[in-house]
Amino acid sequence: MEKEFDPYLRIDDVAVDRSDVEMLRAIDDRGSLSGAAEALERSYPRLQQRVVALEEAIGPLVERTRGGADGGGSSLTSTARDLLARFDRLVAAYEGVARVDETVLSGRVIDRDGELATVETDAGEILAVVPAAASTASVTIRSDAVSLHAPSDAPRAEGTSVRNRFRGTVSWLEAGDAVARVGIELEAREGVENSTELVALVTRRSVETLGLEPGRSIVASVKATAARGVGIEDRSQKGTGD
Repeated sequence: MEKEFDPYLRIDDVAVDRSDVEMLRAIDDRGSLSGAAEALERSYPRLQQRVVALEEAIGPLVERTRGGADGGGSSLTSTARDLLARFDRLVAAYEGVARVDETVLSGRVIDRDGELATVETDAGEILAVVPAAASTASVTIRSDAVSLHAPSDAPRAEGTSVRNRFRGTVSWLEAGDAVARVGIELEAREGVENSTELVALVTRRSVETLGLEPGRSIVASVKATAARGVGIEDRSQKGTGD
């Protein structure tokens, strides 16, 4: 990646760049648009206009409350937090990443809904894209597809995206200049003695925000469409034949 590379997300006709991400994080930190404008030394009207422009393309990003005992304020919506997570993954993909780790979870297919199958693994059930004919599968999860959350802020099951959720503990952390590799020892399902390690790739900002360090309880989430399975029977037969 060239030093002058400036990452952005294209959503419809709007490009979300570092400036927009800084604005949303400042709103989150300061609890108001006016506080964010002061912290960033930007014009309040222009900041407000930018929020409106982004919301027209993406949906509600800032929830505003007026008056009350606390005097009102602003907070980020779940859509805004998903947007920030997407931007973090984009940065991680371009900045100083030598490799992307893969975690493989294997097990029996116990349910299916079209292309998505539920696979029972040592780390629990995982929803993944699995070939229709597979009865057992190995599911691969790339580290750059893993999102980390504080246990109290984990995405809810009724969210718009179908996500797999894993509770675990940070076992190790390897930080670079811009991104960090994080090892997570997942809680094993009942009756399983050995734990599974999941590797996540996150930005240094996420490390600081979440207070990541060995021993920290964490929740990892992975979209079902980002978990890709291959039938174990099919894989073992590749390259065979007369």
